[in-house]
Amino acid sequence: MGKKPSSSHLSLFLLLSLLALLFTSAQSDLVISKVDRKIDLTSHIVRSISTLKVENVGPGVVSEVLFAIPNMQAKNLANMKSMYNEGKGKSSSVDLPIALVNPEGMPAELTFYSVSLPKGLDQGKSLTFSVLAVYTHSLTPFPDEITQADVQLVVYQDTAYFLSPYAVKVQTLSIMLPSGRVESYTKHPNGKLVESEIKYGPFENLPAFSYSPVIVHFENNQPFAVAQELVREIEISHWGNVQVTEHYNLVHGGAHNKGGFSRLDYQARPSIRGASSFRHLVARLPPRAHSVYYRDEIGNISTSHLWGDSRKTQLEIEPRYPMLGGWRTSFTIGYGLPLQDFLFEKEGNRFLNITFGCPMDEVLVDNLIVKASCFA
Repeated sequence: MGKKPSSSHLSLFLLLSLLALLFTSAQSDLVISKVDRKIDLTSHIVRSISTLKVENVGPGVVSEVLFAIPNMQAKNLANMKSMYNEGKGKSSSVDLPIALVNPEGMPAELTFYSVSLPKGLDQGKSLTFSVLAVYTHSLTPFPDEITQADVQLVVYQDTAYFLSPYAVKVQTLSIMLPSGRVESYTKHPNGKLVESEIKYGPFENLPAFSYSPVIVHFENNQPFAVAQELVREIEISHWGNVQVTEHYNLVHGGAHNKGGFSRLDYQARPSIRGASSFRHLVARLPPRAHSVYYRDEIGNISTSHLWGDSRKTQLEIEPRYPMLGGWRTSFTIGYGLPLQDFLFEKEGNRFLNITFGCPMDEVLVDNLIVKASCFA
């Protein structure tokens, strides 16, 4: 378990490093005065927040900023949003439009997004905004098989330098881990491990497309709950009820369990014997949810707990057996909702305002199918 990741993890990094040499002369009216990146690896869903201060050093007005992602990461991109503060406080935060683009003359190994600025940026002016990127399937179990007694180790790879088509004056990177146990990480003169956080930088005056590969091999025993398929059925009744039924095909997406399973060891020392397993999932349902049930192919499952108030309803469920790496389960949850809370009328039309997403915390959904029907 202490062996290092193979050199194959570096293949894309080496390719992009060569490409960087070819594109360092990229012309732009923009420079990035400062960028601070924070990458959260505390669960199996990776969240990256980049705060950029961009400055227009050219004669023209700039209306957009390009954001680059290696294709290897872009294929796992689940969500991206950009925002900036018009004034002080969180209440003044404004979302910026963001779109996938294909600019000419850029490396084919990169995916580009365009962030539209709130107004044209004149020469000599600057603007600070943030970009949140959420990635799935970006942590690779290494080794990919463990026993019930082992902890789970995973590998994450990125770049210490902010990969951008613009020159960057000053930048930092912070990688947050679930614990302080790190098998290995890419050393750098400007890098250090402080408790459960790896810090790189500050780096100064780096040209466009600068790249420095980083690999982190660390312990992560958080639940790797993956809904390979989730079918949500929404039935709207004119008698005043919305019935929601959710069918889950769930798998533990972490390192596969090898060898036997001892329930005695698991119950006696669950934090040691099966550290990366999970037994509970929490669904945050809308307020005033009623007639809640939880069942699988065998029938109703009694190991669930329901509580709530005027703002939310929370359902904690427990599968019939603990979920170890590679293990699967299928189940259904259902509940009713008051129709008047979600149905609205406007100009003679009726609109149902209800989320289509998964209500369970930190559950990754590979395939979501939503079915809606209406009956009298």
